[in-house]
Amino acid sequence: MLRGLFRDDEADSASELSEEEIQAEFKKRYHHFKLLLTANKKALEVMSQMEEALHGGSAFGMAFIRSHSTAASVNVYKIIEHLHVIAPEKYTELHARLKDIQRHVAAILENTVPPVGTELTLPLRVINRDLADQVGGKMAGIGEIVHRTGLPVPPGFVITTLAYRRLIEHNDLRDEINRLLQSAGPDDQENLLALSSRIRNLITMAEVPDDVAQAIRQSYRELCEQAGEDAAVSLRSSALGEDAAGQTFAGQFATKLNVAADDMLESYKEVVASKYSPQAMTYRLNRGIPDEDIAMCVGCMAMVRAEAGGVIYSRNPIDIRDDSIFIHSSWGLPKTVVDGSVACDEFVVSRNGGLNLADRRIRSKDRVFVCHAGEGVCLMETLTDKRDEPSLPDETVMRLAEAALALERMYGSPVDIEWAVDAAGRLFFLQCRHLVQMAAPVENQEPRRKVAAGVLVCGGTTASPGVACGPVFVVRREADLLRFPPGAVLASLEAPPRWASVINKTAAIVTEKGGSAGHLANVAREFQVPALMAVTGALAALETGMEVTVDADGRAVYQGRVEEVLAYARPRRAPEGQTPMHAILRKVMDHITPLHLLDPNDAVEFRPEKCRTLHDITRFAHEKSVFEMFSFGQDFHFSKRAAKQLKYKKTAMKWWFINLDDGFVQDIPGRFVTLEDISSEPVHALWTGFTAVPWQGPPPVDAKGFVSILVRAASNPHLEESAQSAFSERNFFMISKHYMCLSSRFGFHFCTVEALVDERPQENYVSFQFKGGAAEFLRRRMRAEFVAGILEDHGFSIDINEDSVFARRSGGGPAEMNEALRIVGYLLMHTRQLDMIMHNRALVANYRTRIDGEIRRVLAEKAGPVPSAT
Repeated sequence: MLRGLFRDDEADSASELSEEEIQAEFKKRYHHFKLLLTANKKALEVMSQMEEALHGGSAFGMAFIRSHSTAASVNVYKIIEHLHVIAPEKYTELHARLKDIQRHVAAILENTVPPVGTELTLPLRVINRDLADQVGGKMAGIGEIVHRTGLPVPPGFVITTLAYRRLIEHNDLRDEINRLLQSAGPDDQENLLALSSRIRNLITMAEVPDDVAQAIRQSYRELCEQAGEDAAVSLRSSALGEDAAGQTFAGQFATKLNVAADDMLESYKEVVASKYSPQAMTYRLNRGIPDEDIAMCVGCMAMVRAEAGGVIYSRNPIDIRDDSIFIHSSWGLPKTVVDGSVACDEFVVSRNGGLNLADRRIRSKDRVFVCHAGEGVCLMETLTDKRDEPSLPDETVMRLAEAALALERMYGSPVDIEWAVDAAGRLFFLQCRHLVQMAAPVENQEPRRKVAAGVLVCGGTTASPGVACGPVFVVRREADLLRFPPGAVLASLEAPPRWASVINKTAAIVTEKGGSAGHLANVAREFQVPALMAVTGALAALETGMEVTVDADGRAVYQGRVEEVLAYARPRRAPEGQTPMHAILRKVMDHITPLHLLDPNDAVEFRPEKCRTLHDITRFAHEKSVFEMFSFGQDFHFSKRAAKQLKYKKTAMKWWFINLDDGFVQDIPGRFVTLEDISSEPVHALWTGFTAVPWQGPPPVDAKGFVSILVRAASNPHLEESAQSAFSERNFFMISKHYMCLSSRFGFHFCTVEALVDERPQENYVSFQFKGGAAEFLRRRMRAEFVAGILEDHGFSIDINEDSVFARRSGGGPAEMNEALRIVGYLLMHTRQLDMIMHNRALVANYRTRIDGEIRRVLAEKAGPVPSAT
């Protein structure tokens, strides 16, 4: 380990240090360890303030964004410098990662963008996510599919941001567009429609520069070499920021289908002009996204003459706990599904025990979009004998489900996929983006609620969950949107994306056609507007002006205001980014607050070069600083600072302590320490909670939960204790009188508890990180939410990432911090193996009631016995 702490040319001299020199070296490193903890705490506080500003209602300007970005960066720089003293030359890569993150943040704050490149068009075969600034997020995602999964994508190319800027500059459009936009507002629908029309006309009447036109024609010729002579193409928007997490722009821009070579330039301009469609402008204004941030790239792909097409959700968009795969399909082009113009088939594929087709919901598909013989597409009546037939055979359903898993792995998150299959049965993937998911309704909000009287219509599909009340306003054509009143329930035959232009005014949506896979449903979920679609007879039952209560969860619409149903309503969060300042802050925070490094035991991912944000660096540096300080005594053969094993009543326990400063009452010779020898106040508070209520053993588990645990334990080598490093196998404390850091393993669960408790409340904190478990991911995730809910009720700030809980409580006096430690100590003991029962709602409710009562007892305790040796 000396060779790990020192450069090779220092190792020999280090081994010759005297005890006094080693003592001095330890004091120096401990001093920097304390400074690192202080910088770490300040960095996390700054990040928390930025999160509060982003999600809160207070106003702020560039001064706030600049000062907090700088403060976070400065404290992370200090963290790296202190770690360098604690572990010389071991983690030098962190400096390079910090500089890279600072460069990205500076580019945003200076209102600059990365270079747009030198190419006017780029073929799909060379595109990946690193080119997103040149080709937009949507087409960068398509390029990633080609490179990383091998799944079939039609041949094509992208018309880049450089071409877009050439088009705007060549026609001197920027100043005129900016002048027109100054009078735009999301609530002035009539003015917005007029502005939209004027700006789109400016772009469609513009001249495509010669160099751009030549590049497009040359790329088209290359496409025809793969797809066939005179191939028809589809042109799809790929704006910068489109399909980014949290701002999908679903259906807000144009797509041109079955375009012939002669019309490519005109179609290109129409897609660019759709940046200023009423719904896209409304979306940007409501999300606070500056117009100049949206450079419009356009993807051009060979047209697939689809026999069937649709959308896949790799998980349930309205229930974050449901990992089933949902495949929405209809005859012909996917347009019928994404536009919400036709009821579509739905196939549900379960992942339990391998992929299996769990449900088919075959609907009558009365219309179909097909490619016109010449150019464009047309909507036709579906042949009578096909209307009620499944649009996909089971074999194709399973091929699509397998592809969804591959794309989910590639994205590292649930995905929303557009696909098509031709008459020969060949699959093609046309688009893929992150899926916006919503939390599942809690137990008393399930669709079982039906009021005895007053139901106007029921059934259909929950496209966006929730409950709302308001006057009905029937929308039959786009002109009706000019009169759409705030707070109304939008009722319509279909669910086209352009209805999203009034989404900010809408209380709820009810349509006769469409479904949860449509673009309007996506936007409704993003804006948390309840939406009920595919409701038979909705327009016959709903008339403009009548007051109704829409229960999207219960799939029913009631006459009048029904308080019994409205009691289930959840407050609608304001969408992120209400001003351009929010948009800028959100961009900056993408490089500051997300946490990607979760598991210190993952040697592949938990490395300096994997740090993508400032939060990643703080997490990595904190973990490594604890490890380096704990290892000091053993590595230097310095018994005074070596770990001591806890002994209680002659029993050696699996608890080891290293005394950083004054954590022991006196110097302890030998290998063992007793509880009475420990002076650390946080340790005693934690153990009071840990031992206050004896553990009654694991909960009773159903057969499904038990089998899940057996399978996971047998298939995951990382759950074996022998597979863990010595640092994570046991329970390790680093302590001083007022400080404690515990790195612990309880069975299959891993946790870190850190606390500073003294007489200066502004410095005090308790942090708790908890992850792992023996069950499959869904149960572990549910257990994480269960633990988080308890901690949040007791004043902890909470962040959940996958199956990990990150909790923190700070700024209180010693009594408050000790209370927080007793709660954490109790949870360490009593949340073990609860993941096994997380599918049993009755048991979960009973445990929550019991835990709440026992925590009240724990908080009344002043002391407790030493924990069991096991």
